[in-house]
Amino acid sequence: MESLILSVYGAIEFILLGIFVGAFGTIIGAGGGFIFVPVFLYVFTDWTPGMIVGTSLAIVMFNAISGSIAYVRQKKVLYSAAIWFTLSSIPGSYLGAIASDYFDVLGFKFWFGLFLLTMSTFIGYKNYKKGERKQESLQLTEIEYSKWIGCVISVGVGFISSVFGIGGGLIHVAALVYLLSFPTHVATATSHFILALSTVSGVVTHQYLGHIEWAVAIFCIIGVVMGAQIGAAISKRLRARSILLLFSSGIGLLALQLIYSSGKLF
Repeated sequence: MESLILSVYGAIEFILLGIFVGAFGTIIGAGGGFIFVPVFLYVFTDWTPGMIVGTSLAIVMFNAISGSIAYVRQKKVLYSAAIWFTLSSIPGSYLGAIASDYFDVLGFKFWFGLFLLTMSTFIGYKNYKKGERKQESLQLTEIEYSKWIGCVISVGVGFISSVFGIGGGLIHVAALVYLLSFPTHVATATSHFILALSTVSGVVTHQYLGHIEWAVAIFCIIGVVMGAQIGAAISKRLRARSILLLFSSGIGLLALQLIYSSGKLF
């Protein structure tokens, strides 16, 4: 009876975690994997990096699908970009899933933390320098961008997304906003739509390799599906600069904690 109660409490905790991550991840267009990965690292110390990454990516996929449905209804997704960038990310997703097996836990913490810190610094600096962007008033039909640059970036995004289990939104949002001049709200929505499609390849590969712990993933998925709808609704009320500030601050704090706990700097 006691073990059953503990299991119920554990399930509720993972559902609540999923709701929070789903909402926050949808607001910033990142899928939420950058939170699930550190949580799994600290909670499940017997998991391999491959299991952590695979389970996180499976949850991210369902979060992205749920959030994308909401963004499609809001008519913020630029489909012409989303389809091309998704196709470009598929080869990298496959290779990243295989590469995740070659990390040890401490090495994974360090490199994942370093990656997050780099993204946090870049986004924070750009947000501080540029302030509120003039392009925010553009309609979907007015957006001009380089398809080839976006496709090249997406190949790398696919690899990083599967090797770290974050879905790739961290890079795609930054690339769409700062390199391809997308309005921030369109960038987060389009990035989320890309996640919904591109993570499928990585999840299938991780499942084949036996990396996904569905007993944990299913409860987090229940939460993120609900949280993604909440996040998409909240995002309509936030200014673009506020979204990027949340983005930069959140991943920066996580990055520092991961790097410190890896012991690689001492």
